[in-house]
Amino acid sequence: MKKTYKIEVDCANCANLMEDAARKTAGVQNATVNFMTQKMIVEFNEGQETGKVMHDVLKACKKVEPDCEIFM
Repeated sequence: MKKTYKIEVDCANCANLMEDAARKTAGVQNATVNFMTQKMIVEFNEGQETGKVMHDVLKACKKVEPDCEIFM
């Protein structure tokens, strides 16, 4: 399953770091962050609870960029 989320990130480098953090989160098959459109596309592994996985993605992204926001 693939979902798109609105994000708030301050710079392109931070977006790249957030993308890497999201990809390393358990339950995420792939993730893409677009700084220009302020969107994150997350593809989940089969059978994952998206809400729980996105909570973990947000925690991982906040370690990289404390000011980031993901609107779920």
